[in-house]
Amino acid sequence: MIKWRARAWSVAPLALVLLASGCEESPDAREEPSAAPSSTSVARVCARPAPGPERAPAGAVTVDPAVVGELAAKTASSPPDTTFWLRPGAHRLEPDRYAQVVPKEGNTYLGAPGAVLDGRRTNQYAFGGEAPDVTIRHLTVRGFVAPHNEGVVNHDSADGWVIEHATIRNNSGAGLMAGARQQVRASCLRDNGQYGMNAYQAGDGIRDLVVEGNEITGNNTGDWERRRPGCGCTGGVKFWAVDGADIRGNWVHDNRGTGLWADNNNNDFRIEDNVLEANDGAALMYETSYNAVIRNNVIRRNNWAEGRKNADRGDDFPYAAVYVSESGGEPRIPARTDKIEIYRNVLEDNWSGITLWENADRFCNSPANTSTGECTLLVPDTDRCERPAIATAPLYADCRWKTQRVDIHDNRFVLDPSVVECTEACGRMAVLANYGTYPDWSPYKGRRVAEAITGKQHNRWHGNTYRGPWSFVAGDQGRVLDFVQWQGMPYRQDTGSTLDPRAGG
Repeated sequence: MIKWRARAWSVAPLALVLLASGCEESPDAREEPSAAPSSTSVARVCARPAPGPERAPAGAVTVDPAVVGELAAKTASSPPDTTFWLRPGAHRLEPDRYAQVVPKEGNTYLGAPGAVLDGRRTNQYAFGGEAPDVTIRHLTVRGFVAPHNEGVVNHDSADGWVIEHATIRNNSGAGLMAGARQQVRASCLRDNGQYGMNAYQAGDGIRDLVVEGNEITGNNTGDWERRRPGCGCTGGVKFWAVDGADIRGNWVHDNRGTGLWADNNNNDFRIEDNVLEANDGAALMYETSYNAVIRNNVIRRNNWAEGRKNADRGDDFPYAAVYVSESGGEPRIPARTDKIEIYRNVLEDNWSGITLWENADRFCNSPANTSTGECTLLVPDTDRCERPAIATAPLYADCRWKTQRVDIHDNRFVLDPSVVECTEACGRMAVLANYGTYPDWSPYKGRRVAEAITGKQHNRWHGNTYRGPWSFVAGDQGRVLDFVQWQGMPYRQDTGSTLDPRAGG
């Protein structure tokens, strides 16, 4: 995997958060968000994209779609901070796979109504290069063929790009890459071959990413998990080593695979006021990462495809709508919170609810660590995590990503099995780990990790409302509990919560 890089947009008003709803955000909305979004307030920007300017702004360079390659040529011949206005019609690059637009610092690209940049399944990249502070607005980008794990717009992950009111669809690879302080607002990321966006940057990773008011749908048309089983390389959006992200007011739906997937040393996420629905896999995966707030989201009808497929082959793992895997709160890593807090969400008719999981065999230097060569943020030198030192403090704790300090409260969980069309292996809430076996020098063998995640790492459900025939899994996937057992000793979960076993409602 190649890593990728961006800068802040200084003029963007927060009122752009939920463009489809027409709602303005109050000054304190970031700290005290409103109730979970409804289906009518969702960002339906793919069906109703905001039109661009019908005339060229003063001082803008006009680009003619009839002249092949004119956008790239005029970009090359113009100074930094130039605004380009693309006339209506299909704009084309030269018919070379590497032909692309290479912006200069501060450039702005504005599409008139009907302006399209079309790669014609020939060009790999639309916009690349390392120039910071580039803005793309009101432009459709389609038909590019980026290779696997690469992207079409901001291919080189430059700093400070703003993508707003754009439609990026029907491309191979990722529709969009991301860099530090990038902002993606009110855009349609649709039907791309691998990801809608791949937030991935070389070096120290991405800081301060905003993904706000977008519609992210139908991505992973290439079905990469089938082509490369276990690759972990698909989804609506994939985040890698992002430190500080605000993911709010988006409609993430009908992606083949996971909707939003934070994987490998992400930190300080706020995921709020989104509608996450009808994704084949989990609505949200937070994996080998730290410190997040997940609140005021509507999460419904997710993981039906993957849950049913695995249940049909006899797999009783609790495939959840929200899957927290080897991730937790860590006060030693600076963030706006020191835990993972999941609250005031509505989860309705998903295959299962929330699963907290730890793989006992996954830690720094273990062959079972799928993040090859990576270590935790607490131990940047992977080679330190070796025997005999790993068996003693502090490395025993710090060489593994731990699911700890997860606080799940004041959520509403609704399940109607007739809607989900399941009779078993669904409708579960879970905190569990596997039996540690590998490698032979692992200090985490046996039930050590299962006992820690269940009873020692401060993972807590409380004050939730359940409707439907929910069951609960603790310790390992073979231990299925009813609500009374879940609330009783030794688990003592869901204090102050209620369960009505009647389906739905």
